[in-house]
Amino acid sequence: MWLDRFSAQSTPSGSPPPPQNRSYSPAPRRPSHLAPLALPARPGFSPRSSSLSLASNVSTSSLPGTSRPPNGSTLRQSVTTNVHNVTDPLEVLQRIIGAPLKSREVESPGNLSGSLDQSQIAGDIDFGGLSLQEFVQLHNEPPATKSIIHTYSTLSVEEYEKEKDKFEDLHRSILACDEVLKSVETYLTSFQTDLGAVSSEIETLQSRSVALNTKLENRKNVEKLLGPAVEDISISPAIVRNISEGPIDEAWIKALEDVGNRYKAVEMKLKDQRKMKALDDMKPLLENLTKKACSRAPLSRRPLISDDDIQAVERARDYLVAQIKSLRSPNINAQIIQQQSFLKYKVLYVFLTQHHPKLAEDIGQAYINTMRWYYLNHFTRYCKALEKMKLYAMDKYDVLGQDEPPRRSNLLQGTKATGTPHDPYNLGRRIETLKTANPTALPAYLAEEDKSIHYLESPFRSFNLALVDNASAEYSFLTEFFSPNSYHQVSRKFNEIFEPTFALGQSLTKTLTESTVDCLGVLLCVRLNQHFAFELQRRKVPAVDSYINGTNMLLWPRFQIVMDMHCESLRRVSAASSSRGAASSLLLSASNGAKQSAAPHFLTQRFGQFLQGILALSSEAGDNEPVSSSLGRLRNDFEAFLTKLSKSIGEPRKRERFLFNNYSLVLTIIGDTDGKLAEEQKEHFEHLKQAFSDER
Repeated sequence: MWLDRFSAQSTPSGSPPPPQNRSYSPAPRRPSHLAPLALPARPGFSPRSSSLSLASNVSTSSLPGTSRPPNGSTLRQSVTTNVHNVTDPLEVLQRIIGAPLKSREVESPGNLSGSLDQSQIAGDIDFGGLSLQEFVQLHNEPPATKSIIHTYSTLSVEEYEKEKDKFEDLHRSILACDEVLKSVETYLTSFQTDLGAVSSEIETLQSRSVALNTKLENRKNVEKLLGPAVEDISISPAIVRNISEGPIDEAWIKALEDVGNRYKAVEMKLKDQRKMKALDDMKPLLENLTKKACSRAPLSRRPLISDDDIQAVERARDYLVAQIKSLRSPNINAQIIQQQSFLKYKVLYVFLTQHHPKLAEDIGQAYINTMRWYYLNHFTRYCKALEKMKLYAMDKYDVLGQDEPPRRSNLLQGTKATGTPHDPYNLGRRIETLKTANPTALPAYLAEEDKSIHYLESPFRSFNLALVDNASAEYSFLTEFFSPNSYHQVSRKFNEIFEPTFALGQSLTKTLTESTVDCLGVLLCVRLNQHFAFELQRRKVPAVDSYINGTNMLLWPRFQIVMDMHCESLRRVSAASSSRGAASSLLLSASNGAKQSAAPHFLTQRFGQFLQGILALSSEAGDNEPVSSSLGRLRNDFEAFLTKLSKSIGEPRKRERFLFNNYSLVLTIIGDTDGKLAEEQKEHFEHLKQAFSDER
């Protein structure tokens, strides 16, 4: 079999293939005649070199067509024709083989340079049992292979015997290799079988994967359609557990908001009259999460909540009630609790308003009652502390037309101790109360320990400043915390909280002003109250307007009353100056023949300072205020007093000089004031001054 493969590989592509019925046995073919011209052509082979081609040509042309004996003996052939001028075949074979041949020498009967007959040449070549084609291919192999094959081909039998053990070892190795190859073949066959099974499983998995991908796409499409609907009516167990058992913090608030949104969604779907089993199953759960514990559904309708669960409404109620109770603790700051406990969890009240309005209203009323007590208690203590402040006492003896008896001293309101002297008609530094940059009120403990003497605007400012600050903070809290309520509801709650506190503030204002004739102090309180009104407008707290208006209703009438007292005092002085028996120190003339003076009267100095104080406090006054009319009456009474007083001067020129000096003094005192009302007064007194100056 290996000869067939060998021969097939050696057959050149350019020569016709050998016949299929020809045997490649080395047995010689026996032709009927041996003529050299009748030699059949042997199958061609592919030459590998030029020498092989040459040898092929020589062999084809010179060697007879006799076949080789099967035992590998030398080729014998009788050739009758002598070949002349032919190269020695041994040289040709030597060129083919590449080494000297180990064969018997061919004795040439003729000279060596002559021609050899064909039988002699054929007898000298030893093919070793190979055909010419195989012989040529053998000698075309690499030199190492050729030498080994040539060496073994020439070994003797003895040498083969000596190498017998090696060949046996080689045979055993070949058998072992055959066994290994058989096992390998078995493994490969089994692997091929397993590979086929794996291939079928892979095909099955591929088909299943395609089916799963199709299902996944279908489910994604369904999820896009059903996802929002399911999300609206579903509640996770974590939210239920957090609502029932978790602490009230930001996470609890988020869970509560989620439950509220789900409840709204379910209510909307139920209003649309959708018959859905999911809604029927979800409704009891939402009710259990939102309603009171006393109105829980039966156990058969509470699939996710046990009988001991605390409902959201009850927990929200307990939390808010606990915070309201904490406001009644002593020395507690209500604004801190409002910011950190109420506003931070204002969703609780909104939730109660939506799901249990009656309970939300009750909690709101509880808060109102608590804060009503809170502000009234604290401001009552603060008012008592302010009442302990020492104030200048100004009574009926401090009007413009009143004498200053030597016995009179400055008594302190509420005490018999004497105070430092003061000028009740001079504004001085009291106006700094309006211009101070300190926005804080006087603390209660400092008011109780303060030993200095103050005017009435100091306690008024401290109390009302504290009241405005607390009212603004409370109104902002109510607006934000009770956001579901309307503006009127928030205002009603605010008024209920601050009604007794506002009454306390107005009572303090009435106490400070009802018995005083400190007109500048009352007007200062009016300006402070106006500043508070502007501040409340800036803070957008309209609920305090009623208190501001009520305070104005207390201050303006008292201001007019005090102004009327000053006017009445001037009228009394004028009436006394015209009577003959008057002995008042306010009169210029004493007894008959006394020297009369044209110097300004001391009452003019008092009137000028008083007028300057009112004008300084009215620099931004409006036309609708009663200050202008009150000043008009006071000025007329003062001019009437000077006119009557000047009539007591006999010389006309001196009388005119007296009036000129008094009006000049008043104009000098009010010269630095600003405002519309001040300009009007300065213009009026300038005309009076010029009138008496021209006549002089």
